[in-house]
Amino acid sequence: MIPLRCQVGLNGLNFFTGAIQTAFGPFFTVYLTTMGWSQVDIGFVLSVGTASALIFQLPAAAIVDFIHLKRFAIANCLLMLGLSALMLVPMPTPAGVLLARVLHAFASCLLAPAIASLTLQLCGHDAFSERLGINGRYASLGSAFGAALLGAVATYLPQGAVFVVTTLLTIPALLTLATFRVRDHVVNDHPATHHPDVRKQSEHRPLDIIREPALPLFAVCVMLFYLANAAMLPLALNELAKRDGPSGFVVSAAIIVPQVVVALCSPWVGRLAQSMGRKPILLLGFAALPLRGLLFVAVPDAVPLVAIQLLDGVSATVFGLTMPLIAADLTQRNGYLNLAMGSFLLAAGLGATASTTAAGWLADEFGASVAFLGLALIGAVALLLVWRLMPETRPGKPLTQRPATVAA
Repeated sequence: MIPLRCQVGLNGLNFFTGAIQTAFGPFFTVYLTTMGWSQVDIGFVLSVGTASALIFQLPAAAIVDFIHLKRFAIANCLLMLGLSALMLVPMPTPAGVLLARVLHAFASCLLAPAIASLTLQLCGHDAFSERLGINGRYASLGSAFGAALLGAVATYLPQGAVFVVTTLLTIPALLTLATFRVRDHVVNDHPATHHPDVRKQSEHRPLDIIREPALPLFAVCVMLFYLANAAMLPLALNELAKRDGPSGFVVSAAIIVPQVVVALCSPWVGRLAQSMGRKPILLLGFAALPLRGLLFVAVPDAVPLVAIQLLDGVSATVFGLTMPLIAADLTQRNGYLNLAMGSFLLAAGLGATASTTAAGWLADEFGASVAFLGLALIGAVALLLVWRLMPETRPGKPLTQRPATVAA
């Protein structure tokens, strides 16, 4: 059982992290637009950030694996996020903005694995699933809080104040780390919780993670999912804007609705993943994607669009939970949890990067309906792979239900 102060600390850490990251989404692009940047220049900066995240993902995950004090890693990530926000406050120069974006990408690549590792150290593998669900709830609440707070700041305060407030939000995030103690960990529960020197003395090496056949299979499924998913909402909003004109309410509602679903459902889904197994939950999350694509074709109006985003919330809940959870399941022998998680995040980034280009080309050449159908088809292929090939990875399952090389 996690001590109450550690539960409060994790809740606060995830909440403020979600709030901090909100500034680097639409607020970032709107800020540069108001400062006179062209869309070409903004697109280039965003591309540099995306490319940096892809390049840093695996090295950053490996770094976290070799840092025993995860609080130290998290503290440095938060400081880098605060610095990257502060760098945007003066008149933004190309060099300063590019450096801030690269620094943000590196810190973000470190942060997600570090928080997952700290959670595993505190609660152990058996309770990891439910605790990840609670983490997801507070991260979503933090994102919603950040969107509301920064929206008010952007409306009533001078330009750049959004990033001053974002920097200040790192202070309560750092203070949450004081709730954890070195003694707050489950002993010998999972090799990822061992000191890196202990892992170095074992027979396992970082690249041993690819010997678990379910790991590259799940990475392919994740890549296909994000290839189908990333472009779906932007394409739907673009088509709606062409017909009815831009609507800030619809855009906001389409973003907030999935966050509400994640906040409400994540702990419950975490409990189900522990009691029923990972695969039924995966099937639910993957099945929501092709259904969502088909519904965007059938009912493209504003109110149905927002309602359809409930399905995006289902998928977001499942993926926020299962990526670190399955990474933990598949590294029960070698302990390189963060490297496995980084592999999944890299696959997600590759899929998302290709998604918008592929969907845009399909929409321009054949129309939006064909693009939605194409995205739904990719999602259906990912669902089929999970259904037919993905094993159950929950600890304690019989070996007949899993590849022989995956630890039971």
